[in-house]
Amino acid sequence: MKGNLSSSVLFDVVPFTDPLIAAQSLATGHAFEAEGFIGLAVVVAIYALIAPRAFCGWVCPMNVVTDAAAWLRRKLNFKASFHMSSSIRYWLLALLVVGSGVSGTLLWTWLDPVSALHRGLIFGVGGGIWLVGSVFILDLLLVEHGWCGHLCPLGAMYAAIGEKSVMRVTAVNRSACTKCMDCFNVCPEPQVLRQPLKGGDKRVMDRNCMSCGRCIDVCAEQVLEFRKRFGAENEE
Repeated sequence: MKGNLSSSVLFDVVPFTDPLIAAQSLATGHAFEAEGFIGLAVVVAIYALIAPRAFCGWVCPMNVVTDAAAWLRRKLNFKASFHMSSSIRYWLLALLVVGSGVSGTLLWTWLDPVSALHRGLIFGVGGGIWLVGSVFILDLLLVEHGWCGHLCPLGAMYAAIGEKSVMRVTAVNRSACTKCMDCFNVCPEPQVLRQPLKGGDKRVMDRNCMSCGRCIDVCAEQVLEFRKRFGAENEE
């Protein structure tokens, strides 16, 4: 793989283009070469097919930071002092695209902690460390799961892309649930588990699910599994 999180190529053959960068670029009036459009189509097709927000749960390097903040918060018994609506990220996504079109620049490149951390891991820590540190402080002291669960516009983009994706966390053994709340405690988006565990459709159909599988790993009763979305609502 050559390139970065914005644009890369696999084996000098398969291109990948970040959809948020692409949306901002197109909003500014700058079109890609054919390879850029192909890379965008490849990324959208992959994440539209496999699972909701699979990038967030399995690829995004910010998980290292947010997981560290969550671990330290539990150890120190910190309680979140603020509450945010999870819809803020969608407003931020729209603002970034519109703002990029108005300003003629890629606004997210100036504010993106994901890219800052990626560069820091490869090339060494630079000025972008303040962005990464801000996310850590946000998740540690202010809002539980603040970045991934409330603010990240890239997560909002992948949520929209993967809304109809195939694989879903499913409460296949719901009757065995003991209401221990372990899955809620580890889930970056705990609201997505309420409906599958309490009645009705057993599938987590909420597009905000990160498909990280933490709820599956932590459940001692093996209530949850990854299943195809088709027909899963009728499984017992």
